[in-house]
Amino acid sequence: MFDDDRAQVIARARNAGVERIVVLGVHAANWQRVWQLACDEPSVHAALGLHPVFLEEHQDAHVQQLRDWLERLRGEPKLCAVGEIGLDYYIDNPDIERQQRLLEAQLALAADFSLPVLLHVRRAHAPMIATLKRYKLERSGVIHAFSGSWEEAREYLRLGFRLGLGGAGTWPQAQRMHRVLRQLPLEAIVLETDAPDIPPAGHAGERNSPELLPEICRRLADLKGIDAHALAAASYRNSCELFGWR
Repeated sequence: MFDDDRAQVIARARNAGVERIVVLGVHAANWQRVWQLACDEPSVHAALGLHPVFLEEHQDAHVQQLRDWLERLRGEPKLCAVGEIGLDYYIDNPDIERQQRLLEAQLALAADFSLPVLLHVRRAHAPMIATLKRYKLERSGVIHAFSGSWEEAREYLRLGFRLGLGGAGTWPQAQRMHRVLRQLPLEAIVLETDAPDIPPAGHAGERNSPELLPEICRRLADLKGIDAHALAAASYRNSCELFGWR
């Protein structure tokens, strides 16, 4: 969705104050493209993984291919995480057992290569929390697009994870998310867009974009009752700590 104007989007995001963009791999076929983008664009960093929504595209051999990629890129500053990986029980007829096996195989890779994970979790917080308690990752990661309860948020925080907050929380109907947001400590929050998906309030039906991150920050800060600069600074600091950025 960004093929026609990617360079312009990155430039506008940079002008808006977005210094770094994490682009996620979701299946083996797009890892090379994601990595090439990270190499070509100074602001872009890459995460590589096998996303549960694309389960039908994944093959057992892709886990070994992911290991090979991580081995080849070990120590590369542009590789920041394993992701997007996770559990999705919201899709039609989810293969829960296969999703679980794939998740655990990739958590093991993250542990082996000392990388954080970017986790997709829909209607599966209980099994995800139970799994993370067993793996106890050294560098934890981000629960992407978090929209769970305060109790679930608290469990993730106890495990050292940050919560990714973006456009979904800016909509008036997201009342539970608003309540959770007001309780979250600043050290728990990482701002994100999930571009091109989950646009913020006022942009229904539009392509989401990294350049909207400052607007998302302002809206979430208003809902939390704090200054937007304080939220931006906290998210920036948390991201740098998590990904090992200066």
